[in-house]
Amino acid sequence: MSVAHIGILGTGSYLPETVVTNAEVAARAGTTEEWIESRTQILNRRYAAPDEATSDLAVRAAERALETSGLSAGQIDYLIVSTSTPDSPQPPTAYHVQRGLNAYGAACFDINVVCSGFVYGLTLARALITQRPGSRALVVGADLYSRSLDFSDRRTAVLLGDGAGAAVVGEVDAPHGFLDFELGSRGDVHHLIRVEAGGSRLPASAETLEQGGHFFRMEGRGVRDFVLGHLPSFIDKLCARAGVTPEQVDHFVPHQPNGVMLSQLVEQSGLNTAQTHRTLEQFGNTGSASVPVTLDAACRQGRIHDGDLVLLAGFGGGMSLGAGLIHWGATA
Repeated sequence: MSVAHIGILGTGSYLPETVVTNAEVAARAGTTEEWIESRTQILNRRYAAPDEATSDLAVRAAERALETSGLSAGQIDYLIVSTSTPDSPQPPTAYHVQRGLNAYGAACFDINVVCSGFVYGLTLARALITQRPGSRALVVGADLYSRSLDFSDRRTAVLLGDGAGAAVVGEVDAPHGFLDFELGSRGDVHHLIRVEAGGSRLPASAETLEQGGHFFRMEGRGVRDFVLGHLPSFIDKLCARAGVTPEQVDHFVPHQPNGVMLSQLVEQSGLNTAQTHRTLEQFGNTGSASVPVTLDAACRQGRIHDGDLVLLAGFGGGMSLGAGLIHWGATA
């Protein structure tokens, strides 16, 4: 019995309509446009409308991925939503997305691996389809950070935006599809990216609100050192197991945290010959959405072609790492 090849059947993304410029953020954060651009290379980001929640962004991205794949919501067997900004603690955001899509034939669940979540979701989708041949999964990465920003902290307020990206996963024609994935976690540095209050350890209270415990916090230098110190060897390990070299990668689709750091990452990972896809200039850091949003942009611009070798890489809170190699190609 031959082993099915599993890959991406279609992609989609959604960014809210409201464009927030560096000038607007700088005014609120007490800094300058020049400071933001020189340190991040971000120019704009999008903020959700007051009546939009994470699931609303996710539904729009998922609809576009389904349209690209030629499938209906009723043909989806698994719905995986990666988010660290759920609509509410319960129910899982995936159930709101299911309702919005009318995808009632799908088993649904959330995962929270922050900015690595989309790659983790693809890994889970491949495993589920492998054990149930012929099935299909919809993987969505969505985050809405604009409501958890502390604008007195310019180090984080300038970085983050809202968005959602999605991919439909199923069987594809050989030799296309996923080659391999590499996942990693380091809880010993969990403090580098965090939202401290609102859970069982520090439940929401007047005190946690007063102390700013519900804001997104990040130690930027520590995050940079962690990523640059771990991800290049992580990518080397994945490539070696897949039987390729970094020089053979045609397209690099990374998480989009900071433009300066991405340039350093490309250099240290030996990916100079790959086409690195970037959306951070216009959308900023959209968390779980950044990899699928950037992948969808590359696909819709016609930049990824049949037979190309594509490397996806997510990294962020946890700390977490996730990377995957795809031999891009047509669907079965």
